[in-house]
Amino acid sequence: MIDLLSPYQEARFNTAPFDLERDRVLAAIDVGTNSIHMAVVKIQPAIPAFTIIAREKATVRLGDRDRQTGNLTDEAIERAIVALRRCQEIARTLNAEAMIATATSAVREAPNGHTFLHQVEAELGLIVNLISGQEEARRIYLGVLSGMEFNNRPHVIIDIGGGSTELILGDGHEPRSLSSTKVGAVRLTAELVSTDPISSSEFNWLQAFVRGMMERSIEELRSCLRPGELPRLVGTSGTIETLAALQAKEKLGEVPSPLNGYQFSLKDLRDIIHRLRKLNYAERSALPGMSDRRSEIIVAGAVILEQTMLLLGLDHIMVCERALREGIVVDWMLTHGLIEDRLRYQGSVRQRSVLKIAQKYQVNLKHSERVARLALELFDQTHGVLHSWSTEEREMLWASAILHNCGHFVSHSSHHKHSYYLIRYGELLGYTDVEIETIANLARYHRKSEPKKKHDSYRNIDSKKHRRVVEQLHPLLRLAVALDRRQVGAIDRVRCEFLPEPQEMRLHITAVDPEDDCELELWSLNLKKSSFEQVYHIKITPVLEGVPVKRR
Repeated sequence: MIDLLSPYQEARFNTAPFDLERDRVLAAIDVGTNSIHMAVVKIQPAIPAFTIIAREKATVRLGDRDRQTGNLTDEAIERAIVALRRCQEIARTLNAEAMIATATSAVREAPNGHTFLHQVEAELGLIVNLISGQEEARRIYLGVLSGMEFNNRPHVIIDIGGGSTELILGDGHEPRSLSSTKVGAVRLTAELVSTDPISSSEFNWLQAFVRGMMERSIEELRSCLRPGELPRLVGTSGTIETLAALQAKEKLGEVPSPLNGYQFSLKDLRDIIHRLRKLNYAERSALPGMSDRRSEIIVAGAVILEQTMLLLGLDHIMVCERALREGIVVDWMLTHGLIEDRLRYQGSVRQRSVLKIAQKYQVNLKHSERVARLALELFDQTHGVLHSWSTEEREMLWASAILHNCGHFVSHSSHHKHSYYLIRYGELLGYTDVEIETIANLARYHRKSEPKKKHDSYRNIDSKKHRRVVEQLHPLLRLAVALDRRQVGAIDRVRCEFLPEPQEMRLHITAVDPEDDCELELWSLNLKKSSFEQVYHIKITPVLEGVPVKRR
């Protein structure tokens, strides 16, 4: 594994070093298809652990999209903004130092999903990160791991949301399988249920549809089980918690608090479904613990769970009350170096994911690693002088350097454009949607044209900040690529020297072989340096081992 930061560099870019003696407060927000959930947690870095000190939930139904256009409706957007503003108020009251918000299925699929995110940022100053289905599944896994012990035994985790259902197979270490299927309680209710109570024909079609949709994901998951393994099933989300509460109330006369660890059987579930399908909306709403909005979608959600259990061949399910929101917290702790226990492998998920993509597309890794090293040397030495980007942007530069040539897998011609598409749709784990878009654009602009607003790829970056990242960091990647032009590792290191009058950066280049004149690298460097000079308004003068290079 490649080290992205040396201890010196880590200290340099951590502008607010973490005090392991001081508790921290973080707000994690899940902008889902059915609801917006927030968990405010107190993190104790010295343990490390976190305690939930407040929760907030609002049923906003972003999944109730316009049937003709697929757009999020104005009414749903307004409900979401009101809910998010309320979350901000609560987080501020509790002195949260950061708010981490993610959006999932409904926003991912809506044509105006990015417009909605822009509106939230403009009105509330809150950045909501869009994540892929696989990344959502990974964070759910982190959340569940924070709340229960797996003891190296395989577990299947199911999270039934409004627009999608995530399935994860893991044993407490790296997840073996992550999937997200477009089957959710809100989606199915809107598309397949028109009768109340649900008619027999609609109910039978609902079961058949769910079974057909879930088969592929379950086959992939089962293929990751070892011979003789029988996993336990763990369920998260409001739908499963509601079903567990209904079963407990009926069997025990009361609902356990907390529900974490409570189990019920497939037979219990089928009994509940048999009862629910005969009730109309008002009658379901009157059931103890059933909210009005949940009662609308509970039948579809219950069918998803039933069919999944049947396909998996598992007859019991255990409830875990931790899921995506808590996974957001764990991911934040990992990113900030606060966890070094059994979850430590997840701390390098970004690097491992990048290298997996590089292997998939047969990248010349030795060349890419040299380019990445040189790009990061330039980044570090220009930091605080020409730019103020920090660890997050440094890591995106590294990822783009490793993957910049992956487009060769498709074709040498216009390979930089092919690199963009392979990275953009390559399911990089650990990154948000806008971060993946940024990495893809950095790779796309390692050669040929500069970033332009007329380019679709550049326009696809939602955030002004991240467009600025591409603008300022792609010249560093261009220089690094030039410095390994022959792909033989001719350059040992570079050193930047800044001269105020005139504005000049002398780039001192040390060759691995003192006898090597590095002619091709210097020619390429002079060809590529113009983008750097234009962006930073500074002249570059290459110097080879203390001898000025002839101007070309």
